Amino acid sequence: MLWPMIAIALGFLGLVVLAVPAVRVFTEVRRLSRQVADASLRIGQAAGDLEAAATGLARSGEALGQAGPQA
Repeated sequence: MLWPMIAIALGFLGLVVLAVPAVRVFTEVRRLSRQVADASLRIGQAAGDLEAAATGLARSGEALGQAGPQA
């Protein structure tokens, strides 16, 4: 009767030992996913800023092209 109780206790301890790193991995994955979400938002904002700057540059380039070369 003693050996089955020891086996059950060791099995429970094994699960506890595996659960601790699993919780740590879970928290790190949540932190990483937040960082990825923040980075993708910043990339989206930078893309919008770049598009706005490129639009302004294209308009000024068109204005220069319509004015013609000045000699």
